[in-house]
Amino acid sequence: MTLQTASPLVQVLPETAPFSEEQRSWLNGFFAGLLSLDNAGVTALSAEENAAVMGRAEDDGAPWRDPAMELPERMKLAEGKPLPRKLFAAMAQQDCGQCGYVCETYSAAIAEGREPRLNLCAPGGKETLRMLKALVEEGGSAPAVAPADAPAATPAGPLGRCRENPALATFLSRRKLNGEGSEKETWHVEFDLAECGLDYIVGDAFGVVARNDPRLADAIIALLGARPDALVNGKTLREALVSDVALGPAPDALFQLISYVTGGETRAKAKRLAAGEDPDGDLDRLDVLGCLHKFGRAKLSAEAFVEALDPLQPRLYSISSSHVATPGRVSLTVDTVRYKVGARPRWGVASTFLAERVQPGDKVPVYVQRAHGFGLPENPETPIIMVGPGTGVAPFRAFLHDRRATKAPGRNWLFFGHQRRASDFFYEDELSAMKEEGVLTNLTLAWSRDGSEKIYVQDRMRERGAELFAWLEQGAHVYVCGDAKRMAKDVERAMVDLVAEHGRRSADEAVAYVAGLKKAGRYQADVY
Repeated sequence: MTLQTASPLVQVLPETAPFSEEQRSWLNGFFAGLLSLDNAGVTALSAEENAAVMGRAEDDGAPWRDPAMELPERMKLAEGKPLPRKLFAAMAQQDCGQCGYVCETYSAAIAEGREPRLNLCAPGGKETLRMLKALVEEGGSAPAVAPADAPAATPAGPLGRCRENPALATFLSRRKLNGEGSEKETWHVEFDLAECGLDYIVGDAFGVVARNDPRLADAIIALLGARPDALVNGKTLREALVSDVALGPAPDALFQLISYVTGGETRAKAKRLAAGEDPDGDLDRLDVLGCLHKFGRAKLSAEAFVEALDPLQPRLYSISSSHVATPGRVSLTVDTVRYKVGARPRWGVASTFLAERVQPGDKVPVYVQRAHGFGLPENPETPIIMVGPGTGVAPFRAFLHDRRATKAPGRNWLFFGHQRRASDFFYEDELSAMKEEGVLTNLTLAWSRDGSEKIYVQDRMRERGAELFAWLEQGAHVYVCGDAKRMAKDVERAMVDLVAEHGRRSADEAVAYVAGLKKAGRYQADVY
């Protein structure tokens, strides 16, 4: 094959790359076409917010317990508090469990010197990490001298029960849940747990240790001007980039490394980026590949480069199956994350791994994360109200399968919504069958793109407010799962409104009523 030698639109490979001029020209064009780096300067599309709001904690000692609250406001509320409370305020307030703790216990572990890793709060990202570093240094506690990616101070837990000690499960299958015309890409994914012996209860989450897209790793190697088979910590560079390190937002340590090997204005910019500044207004576009493209003249050794990157973190998903109903198997409901920054494609690590890269029969490192206050009521007769649009239906599919398998007599009411009924009604056959069987007492649906007016689950809740309030008065537990800042907050507001209207309470009394449900464990949220 004759290589094209036309000048590419962008210089991807550095002049020091170990290729001939003809090879370099062809590879420049290939990677520029694949990753659209010639448009890397286009303004980024705004990413979806990934924090959640379910109201402030009733505990006056933690008034920042609101995931929608911005970090500066949370830290202001924590002024004058002891170090553990300040660390607590710096967390994302989601209690998602991805760190292996909840926000408060992770904070306590750092303050007590039991946990040296400061980069485990995935929802908080760089913002939380920087604040934790500053607080630890200011407070003089033991972890101040430990790097963010230091090994755990305590031994790993049981096999398959923590992020540090995953078990191997067999990937079985995936099937697409969207119909023709959907704007989404959502998959029902199944794993076989028989060989690893893991079990779970509904409400638990499933941790998946995914691998990066090899195409991204190859593009990074090309920009780095390194050999893919160069050895780094006993592995080839390519394998380390695929399996060991995060290739998302460029970490501060990478900017710091670049500042060490460059000079002049380039060094100054790298140092400012490492300090959290944004000198060129492009920080939101600087993932690892974007960083290498921006600082293309920086000469980085493969080993130093890999050491500057953060470890690749596992991803947690709500379990959408019941171990009682399908022992030895676990299923997930996964939205595939694909978007563009400028004209360059970006891919969610775990979601695209599950959607296209992992193959049936492959062994995948996984673990079960026990639920933090999110699960079925102890009394099987207790009625439950579930609000789960989109992939938020996942734990409620599990709840329903579990209640059917255990013949729990309690009534079940599901609010489900998405864009279009024809293409986005996940598990329609299952839910319709459960409705006919009487397992699902009420199935209330909301579609935001099927008519001239957008209808959401909170709108349906208000429409059924009198009946909903009657269920609450009869002891029902309420569960909310899904998008956090918008949906979860709107659902809570709808709850307050319907309590005020149908319970004949003032606004303050209605707020207190919902707060009382939370305090009693009757209003639980799994939001992201």
